[in-house]
Amino acid sequence: MEYRRRRALDLLDEGRSLHEVAGLVDCAPSSVMRWRDARDSEGEEGLKVKKASGRPPRLTDKQKSKLEKILLKGSIASGYRTDLWTTARIAEVIERNFGVSYHRDHIGRILRQMGWSHQKPERRAAQRDEKKIREWVEKDWPRVKKTPAGWAPISSS
Repeated sequence: MEYRRRRALDLLDEGRSLHEVAGLVDCAPSSVMRWRDARDSEGEEGLKVKKASGRPPRLTDKQKSKLEKILLKGSIASGYRTDLWTTARIAEVIERNFGVSYHRDHIGRILRQMGWSHQKPERRAAQRDEKKIREWVEKDWPRVKKTPAGWAPISSS
């Protein structure tokens, strides 16, 4: 790309017409004019390909840092009844604290940018007794577990 721009400007500097140069490097005359103007104002730097910056983020780095502090305090501290963050809740917190609206599906991307990962809570009863469960698995499960009578692998021969 940069070679083509330099070639076009070299041809233009040789005295060729704008339309002739555009035809030789296979581009629009307006592109040749834009490249010439960029070289005149910025020098050789003006001919380099620049990466498109894209849309600026709606949350600044400072706001993301504040969001992280809010999330670390837990959802109860933000007024929720359970200490579980969901993307919908985080979207509400962002809108309430920063006035920025995000769809809950986009919150995962923001969290990944912040170095966080999606965690799914284990669904276990609060009154679960690990000791009793272990005893049941060791003593009762072998008695309850059924094995088919006369079971043997099927021969493939």
